[in-house]
Amino acid sequence: MSALSGKNVLIIIPKSQHCGGELVGVRSVMEYEGARVVVLSRSGQEARGMNQERCQPDGMIIDWNKQPGVEGKYHAVVLVGGKGARKSLWDDPIVPQILTDHYRAGSVVGAMGSALVVLARASLITEDIPEPEEESARNELEGLGIAYADRPVTCYGNVVAGQGAGAVEIFARTVGDLLSGKKPS
Repeated sequence: MSALSGKNVLIIIPKSQHCGGELVGVRSVMEYEGARVVVLSRSGQEARGMNQERCQPDGMIIDWNKQPGVEGKYHAVVLVGGKGARKSLWDDPIVPQILTDHYRAGSVVGAMGSALVVLARASLITEDIPEPEEESARNELEGLGIAYADRPVTCYGNVVAGQGAGAVEIFARTVGDLLSGKKPS
């Protein structure tokens, strides 16, 4: 039996210009370990990544709690960044509520790259986080008073923050460790 068998993981992506490396990296590790992965975006329509890769989400963010095969809360909610995060995730009214609700229920919540801004705006980041690659995300986080850690992934309790696509393997492994009850390395 796989380490994450029976676990449901929600990945939220920007409606366009998502980071394909972050999405594919997290999704493939979670699925390989046996988790059921649901990918949602604001529109639910086919999304194109920053490198023109295509992704057909399983549905719309607003229907997060109406996905077939998922009862109750997800075991983890992960936000994927990319250039489109600024336009479709940073100010989305539903995503912070989903994150906060799942955090309070004990689920793992995390974000990578430019999607870190959503975690900060939802007041779920209270410690140092990795410095994202995108300048607009750095500027926004600095304006929110966020300090940077000198490592690609941070984990405080059940909140995981990743620098971006270059740290996706460590990020996904950290989320997986938390889901399987192991202490992240």
